[in-house]
Amino acid sequence: MKKAKGQKKKRKSKVNREYRNVMLLFTGLFALMVGYLIYFQAVKSRETINNSYNARLETFEEQTIRGSILARDGQVLAYTQAEEDGSERRVYPFGAAFAHVVGYSQYGKTGIEELGNFQLLTSNAFFTERLINELKGQKNRGDSLVTTLDVDLQMAAYEALGNHRGAVIVMEASTGNVRALVSKPDFNPEEIVSKWSLLSSSSDGVLMNRATQGLYPPGSVFKTVTLLQYLREHRLMADGYQYHCEGKITEGDFSIRCYRGSQHGDLDLKEAYAKSCNGAFADLGRTLDAEGFRSLAKELLFDSELPLNLPYSKSLFQVKEEDTEAIRMMKAIGQADTLVTPVHMAMLMSAVANDGVLMTPRLLDRTENYMGDVVVERYPIEEYGPLISMDEATVLQDYMRAVVVEGTASKLQSEQYTAAGKTGTAEYSSDKSKSHAWFAGYAEGEKETLVVCVIVEGAGSGSEYAVPVAKKIWDTYYP
Repeated sequence: MKKAKGQKKKRKSKVNREYRNVMLLFTGLFALMVGYLIYFQAVKSRETINNSYNARLETFEEQTIRGSILARDGQVLAYTQAEEDGSERRVYPFGAAFAHVVGYSQYGKTGIEELGNFQLLTSNAFFTERLINELKGQKNRGDSLVTTLDVDLQMAAYEALGNHRGAVIVMEASTGNVRALVSKPDFNPEEIVSKWSLLSSSSDGVLMNRATQGLYPPGSVFKTVTLLQYLREHRLMADGYQYHCEGKITEGDFSIRCYRGSQHGDLDLKEAYAKSCNGAFADLGRTLDAEGFRSLAKELLFDSELPLNLPYSKSLFQVKEEDTEAIRMMKAIGQADTLVTPVHMAMLMSAVANDGVLMTPRLLDRTENYMGDVVVERYPIEEYGPLISMDEATVLQDYMRAVVVEGTASKLQSEQYTAAGKTGTAEYSSDKSKSHAWFAGYAEGEKETLVVCVIVEGAGSGSEYAVPVAKKIWDTYYP
């Protein structure tokens, strides 16, 4: 009898455990579901709604007049004109000058028009105004996006690039604020409908944002990465490095020449960097540890995701064990199959200028209601993290300053600011006479430290074509 009661008690206890386990399982699943709903509402809902394939956007557009996009000082970069017949027209007061960064909102959306689509189609006008509009069957005015863009700097970059193809990106090193972004060839966003067939089929890639999506051989601007790898292997010391430049360096039947056959003579490492000696850096490339070079490139976000909200291409750099010595020499001077985007190069320079720490590039400052008297949301300045150590950044700053003081960017010497950076002249075809002009660097003065990256397609040397663009921007910023 006692045995039967004991067995019954055990069975009851087992059933209770099973019920308890089932309850715990469902409680856990419910908690996970609630947690995901909270996460979705807080983080993912706007991203999902903002997806161009989401049909809810059509409802937003039916109820809201698309809001305005403003420069950092309030100048209007895009707005919607409501016509008397009830139609709407998107107006871009600066025409082509902001085309790629502001973007367009018809035939798809690009640039800030896409990035802030949700905010532009959301109205935070006063409640009574919205109520009256809804009763009348009228649309409410969408919110305004205040960007980090500076009209004076954008126009300086746009005009300095002139009729050349290429790209310019300008950003603050300590905040990540993008102050200007130019890509050419360009287009007038107001003509996106009338000229869509022509623009979308253009062999020039006129709709592509070259600043973020253009992949280019970096040429000598990549020598900064090569320099850093060499310094890492030598505890940040030049280690008595000396090189005698005779205008070219030869490996077997393969030769690398300095630009226009320049013979630099006896050089230490800083002089080789400042004068952009191909021979010296090709010589370094033969000695560098392949695994260390790969690791450094990964740390610097090559072949990696970038902290950027605009569409972009990944920069490409690989060192392989099977690379011949000639290929290693070419890669050390930014040639062979190495490719970078201007925005990535701007980020690297920004980290150097900011003592090794990269700030996340930032285009949006805040959302306001259309009257501008209510701030709906502010977008914080964010730190991505250190790309290099402070000691490494300090050494690179010194080398980059030498490029201006005694090297290929001497045109940037000024009493209003202190500039530093690296020029580049990158071959891009079998025709050795053709090359892209690069400059990437930063300047310090009474205002924020300002990073500038310039590429001028097919123009020639960086010192002749890219440096003057940077100078025009800094002369505008530090008057």
